[in-house]
Amino acid sequence: MELLRVAAFADGDEGGNPAGVWFGEALPDAATMQRIAAAVGFSETAFAAPQGETWRVRYFSPQTEVPFCGHATIALGAAMASRFGDGERTLVLNASTISVSGRRDGGAFVATLRSPATRSGAVDPALRERALALFGLGEDELDPRLAPAQIHAGADHLLLGLRSRERLAAMRYDVDLGRELMRDAGWVTIALVWAESAQRFHARNAFAAGGVYEDPATGAAAAALAGRLRDVDWPHGGAITIVQGEDMGARSLLQVTIPATPGSPVEVSGRARFLG
Repeated sequence: MELLRVAAFADGDEGGNPAGVWFGEALPDAATMQRIAAAVGFSETAFAAPQGETWRVRYFSPQTEVPFCGHATIALGAAMASRFGDGERTLVLNASTISVSGRRDGGAFVATLRSPATRSGAVDPALRERALALFGLGEDELDPRLAPAQIHAGADHLLLGLRSRERLAAMRYDVDLGRELMRDAGWVTIALVWAESAQRFHARNAFAAGGVYEDPATGAAAAALAGRLRDVDWPHGGAITIVQGEDMGARSLLQVTIPATPGSPVEVSGRARFLG
């Protein structure tokens, strides 16, 4: 077995979201993977083992298993390129099959994941009110072009679009209340976003459900956001850039390509850097 530490969606030689990447001939039992993820301490660790021509992959946060994690998949793609050469690999997850490609780019690595199918819809009014209260948000602080929505690309998230960058920077919430809300609603994260332009977004992702206050880069939520933009006919032009982690000192860049077909997978790309 081998355990690597890789920061995904790095901004050059800095930033990104650290993930653990575990390789072995067969996956350990769930309790062992949970213990390893807790010891690694990052928001997620990806566990990968060969399964015929594919790879069986599961993701664990320090407190629980998650169905899909974008930044850990980017880290996995970079680690596979480093260990086994450039190329695309098929990943069999708990509830879907996706792919990730990785390639060497000078002294660094770039990876692209193809997400599970996307979908989005309205939020239960009671959960919506609880979410707004959690962050102390008023209706006048929401972007009417991006109404609160439940979004999905392998996992469920709540999307809250904000009117200003200043309100995004001021994000605060109670972790215990956030964990309770996310578990009640089945949301892996709550994504707060501000649209700088039609194709450039700034995001912060609360991840209390996984035992983490905030993620510096969230590939699964980025894919789900892209699916929502497609569903509401946002003028994305086929691609968006998401800047995340600025307010926590870990600036990250996520590039998302959005095909025209509703519900189809999207591609999320980023640079990766190996940690000591």
